[in-house]
Amino acid sequence: MSTLRGRGKVQGLPEWDRCAVMGVVNVTPDSFSDGGRWFSATAAVKHGLDLVTEGADLVDVGGESTRPGASRVDEDEELRRVLPVVRGLVSEGVTVSVDTMRATVAEQSVAAGAVLVNDVSGGLADPAMIPAVAATGAPFVVMHWRGFSEAMNSRAVYADVVAEVVSELRDRMEAVIEGGIAPERIVIDPGLGFAKQAEHDLALVAHLAELHALGRPLLVAASRKRFLGHVLAHEGAAPPPARERDAATAAISAISAHEGAWAVRVHEVRATADAVRVARAVEGAR
Repeated sequence: MSTLRGRGKVQGLPEWDRCAVMGVVNVTPDSFSDGGRWFSATAAVKHGLDLVTEGADLVDVGGESTRPGASRVDEDEELRRVLPVVRGLVSEGVTVSVDTMRATVAEQSVAAGAVLVNDVSGGLADPAMIPAVAATGAPFVVMHWRGFSEAMNSRAVYADVVAEVVSELRDRMEAVIEGGIAPERIVIDPGLGFAKQAEHDLALVAHLAELHALGRPLLVAASRKRFLGHVLAHEGAAPPPARERDAATAAISAISAHEGAWAVRVHEVRATADAVRVARAVEGAR
């Protein structure tokens, strides 16, 4: 199987002839990577447009941090943060996804023009999410998830992380399909950094091909995460801060593209946009 065939198609979304690049717009004061930089709607919309200029194929807008230990915001505040940004980007012709664990935020964002719901809980955080997304007809990202941010580190226990993540994702996919979301509209995400230690994340990246057994397009969201800091840390030194992990992120993007990922989700787009295009060129030369 070539990596291009492995990439897959998501019903209801554009098709790309390579791994797509999903740019991140965090409309939050406390995200681990860039919290507060794009907190106003005007700044967030401008940043999203900048990401598209730099090569993003779609932009993922989120109003709630999911970093380890983060506290939840209330629904009204999340809506206040997210909806103006979704509307602003859609009005400029941007393909927008919404990063939320709340059904109401997903529904209203899709009504405002978002075309993909990216729920890090895979529909587990809000029982209303699956029927709400099914009713909209929007594609849905099912991520591997074992609980909310404040408790995720305690759940990073695996005998075989690859086998367990594949099994748990398969179970979750089946539940999502039973809930009314068409299989053709599902994207899977191994949930790097969520209830996982560095060695777990690295094992999953090393075995991305095994996730294709689930039969759905794969989103890889490694951008600036802790495991990259762990890899880059010199012996005895602290890991570099999140914003100094973009070259390492681009390396993961190239690996993911080579392994047939449908998309990669990143904060800094330009290097990853170059990486996935080089990976596609090499693939085409075989």
